[in-house]
Formats: sequence, C-alpha cells, structure tokens
Amino acid sequence: MNSPRNEISGPTQEVARWIARLRYSDLPPRTKETVRVALLDTLGCGVYGHATPWARMLLQWARAGAPARGEATVWGEGAPSLRAADAALVNGVAAHGFELDDYHNAKLHAGAVVIPAALAMVEKLDASGERLVTAIAAGYEVMIRSSLAMHPSATRLRGWHITGVCGPFGAAAACAVLLGLNDEQTAWALGLAGTQGSGVWAFNADGTMSKRFHAGRAAYSGVLAAELAALGFTGPTQIYEFHDGGVLKAYSDASDPAPLTADLGKVYRLDTNRIKPYSCCGSTHSYVDAAFELRRRLGTPWNAKRRVRAGLAKVVDIQCGFNYFPTSALNAQMSLRYVLAAALLEGQVLPPQFSDAKLSDPAITALAEKLELEHDPALDKLYPERFAAWVAAQDDQGRWQRVDVLDPLGSDANPVGERGVIEKFRGINPQLPVDAIANVVRNIERHTVKQLLGLLAGKRAKQLQTA
Repeated sequence: MNSPRNEISGPTQEVARWIARLRYSDLPPRTKETVRVALLDTLGCGVYGHATPWARMLLQWARAGAPARGEATVWGEGAPSLRAADAALVNGVAAHGFELDDYHNAKLHAGAVVIPAALAMVEKLDASGERLVTAIAAGYEVMIRSSLAMHPSATRLRGWHITGVCGPFGAAAACAVLLGLNDEQTAWALGLAGTQGSGVWAFNADGTMSKRFHAGRAAYSGVLAAELAALGFTGPTQIYEFHDGGVLKAYSDASDPAPLTADLGKVYRLDTNRIKPYSCCGSTHSYVDAAFELRRRLGTPWNAKRRVRAGLAKVVDIQCGFNYFPTSALNAQMSLRYVLAAALLEGQVLPPQFSDAKLSDPAITALAEKLELEHDPALDKLYPERFAAWVAAQDDQGRWQRVDVLDPLGSDANPVGERGVIEKFRGINPQLPVDAIANVVRNIERHTVKQLLGLLAGKRAKQLQTA
C-alpha cells in the first residue's frame, strides 16, 4: 500500500529538515569564517555595482512601486526604502553587476543571491548577527548542493545559467532560517523557490544585461518563496526529485540527487567558495594567472607578435572561447580571448580594462583575434572540480614556454583570505571606511545589520573602528 503524500520523505524534505533545524552552534569555525569573508566581499561588490547602469535601472523600477515605509536598505543609502524582496533584487543585481562577486566550482555565484536576500530579511525582522551568519551558511550550502545534484557541466551545456536556476533555493533557505519556518513550511519554500528558477545563457549572443539580472531575480524569488510559505502558501515538497517536473530531471539528463544530502551538516561545500581577484568570468581566472606568469618569464612590455596558445575544457570553450567583437563590458568579461589579451598586454584584468575605450582598443582586439585556442580533453577530466588551464607562448628564440594552472588565485587551494578581500574592497570603494566595515563584519555576531549598513552609506563610527 502506498504511503499518503504527506508521509513521503525524500531529498527535498531531508534538506528542508536540515535547514529548519540548523543553528549557529552547528556551524564549524571555518564555515563561519568563510561566511564572514563572503559577506565582506559581496558588500564591496554590491556598493561598487550600484553605480552600473543596470543596477540603476532596477532601482528605478523598484522605486516606482516602493511602499511608504521601507523594510530594507539599498546598499550605500542611509535608510530602508524598499520591500525586502525588492531590496534583494536591486542589491543582487548590483553585487553581480561587474563580474567581481564570488563563485564556486559548482558553476554559480552564491554571494550575489544569498547575501542580498539574507540581509534584506535580517533588516526587516531586526534579527541578530548570529542569525545572519546561520542563514547565509544555509543559503550557500543549499544553492551549491542543488547545482552539484543537477551536474553543473551538463546543466550549463544545456544552456542554463546555474546562478539563476539554483539561486532561488539558496535565497529561500536563508530566509527560511530567519523566518523560523518549520520543516513543512521550509519544504514549501524550497518548492516555491524551485518553480521560479530560471536564467539562460543567451546573453552571450550580444553581451546584454540579463546575466546581471539573474542573481537579483533569484534573490527576489527566494524571499518571495519563504514569505509565501510563512503565510501557508504551499509548494511542491518533492521539487528536486519528482519524476514529472522535478528540477533535477528538468534541467539535466546527468542529475543525481545524492549530492543534496551526502554528509549534509557534516561537510560544508561552502568552505570551498572562491573570491574573485579579477573582474571577469571565473572560468578565465586560471588563464589570467598563467598570463601573468608568462609576463614574468618573458618580460614586459608584452611582444604582441608572439604566438600564444591556450587549452580549454569543452564547457569553457563553449562558454568563453567565442570570437571577440567589441559590444559590451559583459561580452569582454565572458570572452577568454579578450581577458587573456588584456592580461598579457596590460598586466591586470580589473574594471579599468572593461571601459568603453579598452573594449575597442586596437592592440587588445588584435591580440585577441590572433590567440590560438584549442580544446584539450585532459582539461575536461578536471573541470569543474578544478578550474584548470594552460597557456603557452613563444619566447624570442621561438621556443614555447607553457604555464599550467590547476587552481586560480582566489580558490580554496590558492586563497586570497580576508586581507585580500579588504584590499579589493578598498580598491573599488575608496570613499568608504573599509577598515571599519571589515571590523564590523569580522565581529558581526556582536553588531547589528543597521550599524553595518550605516557604514556602507559612508557614516563613520569611531567606536566601531576600535570595537
């Protein structure tokens, strides 16, 4: 005899139970530290990203329907002015606004989704710093495991942008923690989140703004899902595994639910989160590292007449190996040809390299066109567990010098750490009291989100700098 529907248990409900019962004391010290570093990095990216045209457009849209009394703050402003879901949307677009935000080898950007949703909900509820850390940890873990269960490479090769597809799960998990949803409500929230997941890679056709939108929309969807579940609005409690319309089967033919629950609560996948030192697609970062090493070996200024070859995994080839044509900053940030040419010629790959003038710079575009890219099956065996790459260039005697990089700078195997994040934050937001912000984030359990958001608005607080 079949069990009643409400007694069916599976991966969705197991994940929901873990979220609903997660407590701050359950988190290992390393996981808490990873969350704090991710929070600081995402805030820096978000404040910088609010100056982009796409973030300003989303804010303009959100302002048109803003309530008389706001629940949450637009990062960099002095007071709450938007509903929590709308603030998550706007701050998420800003955080993902210039390819500076963190990423994971599950091929997604968790920070730009989970942190805007969690901060908006914490502000709305006036929750504690401990609750914020717990919520962010839950959101990252669920979002990452959702992608691993789908099989990141297979999902990406089908054309999905995994940040948009899996992001609502992460945002909903974070908000479920903050709202104190029970097991059943949390399962509903996951179901409502999963049914909103979307985002396709078509933005690469012409470098449009839709990629920036995916992270913010995912954050919005997760807030909405959790708030609806709290009201009793039901969602599918087998959203991952159901045979007809479950997301695993819908998004990938290579999916496997096992990574959703394997060692859940014992092994934190978020501990391998990655920080971006460069303002471009994470899959190109190892190539930037290799280019910098070639510059060191062969000397600068770079001789653009040298032949340069690079090996690519199949996914990277499809995603980033396209012929470069100057269209938009995103087009360049996703183009391995542009990124590698900029790294070789300029010795850095930061926001200045993606100005309008640089996008059509004759020297960069000429080198980008000349680069010899080839599919390397050996890299397929490593990617995406390792974002490995190799780049080779001829020296002045015509001999090939090859640099292999297994893990890029900023990965867990080659971390930049809190100090690197602070310097990155300072470099893109020199107008802010970065040391004071870092101190509050470092001790967020003893501070309030209101204090943190006040510093993002440029309000210096001497007592926070010395606390």
